[in-house]
Amino acid sequence: MGAIVVNTEGPSIDSTDEPLSEWPFSCDLEVDCGSVENASMIFRALNVDKELQPDKVKRQMLLSDGRLSVHFEAVEARFLRASFSAFVDIPTLATKLIEEFGPKEGSRS
Repeated sequence: MGAIVVNTEGPSIDSTDEPLSEWPFSCDLEVDCGSVENASMIFRALNVDKELQPDKVKRQMLLSDGRLSVHFEAVEARFLRASFSAFVDIPTLATKLIEEFGPKEGSRS
């Protein structure tokens, strides 16, 4: 399994052509799951749980080439922190489970 990359942003001005979000705090998480199959398993496990406070926190997940990318936005930093912290426990656990019990390199499943 690969690296976990986290980028966070506070209130800022976006210079892209895309419209600014109404949510001032954001955080991006990218997990290299090692394979499309692993990424898909982790995505399905995480996609079941929706945000508990959708009026305060938004979450968008994308799968691409064995990578899981997650974008969070929140109205306050404390909501972003709580949502991110609760969320990141699941891919961490899933990654450990795949490393421990998943197919070993060179083996066929």
